[in-house]
Amino acid sequence: MKKTIEEHAERFSAAAAEYDDEQDSDEYLACANLVVEHADPTDEDVVLDLGTGTGAIALALAPDAKRVVGRDISEGMLEQAREKAQDAGIDNVEFGEGRFRDPNYEDEVDIVTSNFAMHHLSDEEKREAIAVIADLNPDKFVLGDVMFFGTPDPEKPFYSPEVDDPATVGTLADALTDEGFVLTAVERVHEQVGVLVAERFGDAGKRVSLDE
Repeated sequence: MKKTIEEHAERFSAAAAEYDDEQDSDEYLACANLVVEHADPTDEDVVLDLGTGTGAIALALAPDAKRVVGRDISEGMLEQAREKAQDAGIDNVEFGEGRFRDPNYEDEVDIVTSNFAMHHLSDEEKREAIAVIADLNPDKFVLGDVMFFGTPDPEKPFYSPEVDDPATVGTLADALTDEGFVLTAVERVHEQVGVLVAERFGDAGKRVSLDE
């Protein structure tokens, strides 16, 4: 991580009020839409949205899910998310402080999502985060993020090199499969933006937890 968690939290809290208006690129919107599409919760599913920010993914999933839990390091972003939920009359979503490697959540979860957040971690920290997510025993993990499908053009970065640390698709795929996930979809939105869908299946095609 190129900045401390506290520095990232302060940076995002300062930008929280204008954050939604600034996330208007075609790539960001396409990535967010794909995360929602692939998460596809039912009314029996509990969803954990990590790096929830102002709650865009969490609030989009809430109408179809049993419950959605959003976690973020920035209290300013969480305040925006709570206000949006209240304004929309959505009452099956809960927002609170939490981190990828310490999500502050120990209850049942069926689906984990994250959009445009994990790239702030180093590759080793991403592995640690994916291990923590695996320990929660979700059926599905949908990751939308800045990621490299090839060698990125240093003259045209889709990210901020001073604060961001994206991984290659291969690095992310290896970390997911090492934790028992199977990649069921890889969506390339841009040469530096994509969505990975990772699931767990038993021998008969039934999703199972690693503890079974």
